[in-house]
Amino acid sequence: MPSIKKVAVIGTGVIGAGWIIRCLAHNKIVYAFDKDPKLKNSLIKEIKRTWPFVKKLFKKNKLNLKNFYYFTSLEKTIKDADFIQECATENYALKTKLMSRIGNYAKTNAIISSSSSGLLPTRIYSKCKNPQRSLIGHPFNPVYLLPAVEIVPGKKTSTRYLNQAKNFYKSISMNPIMVKKELPGYLSDRLQEALWREGLHIINEGYATTEDLDRAIEDGPGLRWSLMGTFLTFHLAGGKAGMKHMLEQFGPALKLPWTKLKAPKLTKNLSSRIISGTKNQSKGKSVSMISNIRDEYLVELQMMRKKYEKKLR
Repeated sequence: MPSIKKVAVIGTGVIGAGWIIRCLAHNKIVYAFDKDPKLKNSLIKEIKRTWPFVKKLFKKNKLNLKNFYYFTSLEKTIKDADFIQECATENYALKTKLMSRIGNYAKTNAIISSSSSGLLPTRIYSKCKNPQRSLIGHPFNPVYLLPAVEIVPGKKTSTRYLNQAKNFYKSISMNPIMVKKELPGYLSDRLQEALWREGLHIINEGYATTEDLDRAIEDGPGLRWSLMGTFLTFHLAGGKAGMKHMLEQFGPALKLPWTKLKAPKLTKNLSSRIISGTKNQSKGKSVSMISNIRDEYLVELQMMRKKYEKKLR
């Protein structure tokens, strides 16, 4: 299959908009779909807000909106697309019905990818025509800046289409993570969910505030995680003998009651603590203002990280 040039993005929320921006930055022709025509102006506004960060990260000179098309008809959106990225609400019934429609309208060899954060592809595509070309392409927010994408196959997905999807994501400067087989929550979200549940317990039992927990990550392991993950970090913690010594020394701690992976009940009191805590952390700044600060940081961080990535990867 020749290089993928025409991309359809189904849904223009936060994730869908991120895909659209990233694809436009890599000279793809983008067909965007949403039922509400009024959302087009909001989408263009978001494209323009993010462009200074995208331009700097990918070293692009100008934004070409001539490659951008907005439709309120699903059939018109996908009929000529080589690659379809679905970004609808995380709901099995909704996605299964939507994928059935997409499969009927799409070209027979068009790859269909869902941005789902944890649903099983075999179930999502159970009523989709030619399910061998269907898969999960789970990105991370902000999609227009972060390079990771988890590619998850369904039971009927063919290796041929997995490789084509991998090459496509690489063509838009992403680092695909090939998940061996489907599992709920995939990889990163399962790890994030464990951290999230632990945090809820700590706040619920009054040991810390949301800001305390964020600082514990931001000023500690978070700084290491931007270059190396948990396993390589723990390998270094073992000294000269590496992970072998680390497991011998700290392995017994796995039996200690340090974690509570079962989530606490999200009561009104716990919700109130989390909401008020994050409001205090925002210090009066809007979500848009904080997003701009985050985006500027992520661009600078990734540009700096490339120097060190080459020495490790």
